[in-house]
Amino acid sequence: MRELNQTVTEALLDPILARDAAGPRITYYDDATGARIELSALTLANWAAKTANLIRDEFGIAPGNRVAVVLPAHWQTAAVLLGCWWAGAEVVLHPNADAELALVTADRLDEAGDVPETAVLSLDALGAPVPDLPVGVTDFATSVRTHGDRFHPGGAGVALAGMPVGDVLAEARKSAARQGFSESDRVLSESLWDTPDELIDGLLAVYAAGASLVQVADPDPARRDDRIRTERVTATRP
Repeated sequence: MRELNQTVTEALLDPILARDAAGPRITYYDDATGARIELSALTLANWAAKTANLIRDEFGIAPGNRVAVVLPAHWQTAAVLLGCWWAGAEVVLHPNADAELALVTADRLDEAGDVPETAVLSLDALGAPVPDLPVGVTDFATSVRTHGDRFHPGGAGVALAGMPVGDVLAEARKSAARQGFSESDRVLSESLWDTPDELIDGLLAVYAAGASLVQVADPDPARRDDRIRTERVTATRP
């Protein structure tokens, strides 16, 4: 089976890209700032490819290496995760001394600890860099934009916190079935992605079903019903 040689990213995104590359795949709201960002499957794949090229070419990440992703549930985090998996890396969701690279926000830079390489994300919608970074720390937004939006993977093994690719995909599909997601769904979620289970249930299960995600940070309960209507939400997560 072809999937045995696929990365998590290929297995999740390829069917979506083949079916509906231009449709919305992640719509991100931050109710604290009023931000709304929407990415199609193709744009999300392009950002993931840029990330994969960056971590391979600038940090030497190869299949089997570990990347610590210490980021909130955000559209850029989705692209970063897919990029790491496309490069064949194992993602860990906490600072880990055994990781080769840490991807963090500026307020969590100190948590990178002894990880050899660190890149900081501003999570700014316009791609603004993080000011006054220490010497030796990479600004993700500045670096990633110079990389190509196509990527040719070199293999995969362990994908998430010790779980092989096949196990991650199986868990994502079971979660999608358990939550009743289908490829026609627009899924509203206010959940975190801080643990493997949260990440599988809140992000990977949506894409395993071929569905579209509406992810909300700092949710304002007063906006929820209107958002469900305007975004044509068909399924919600707790």
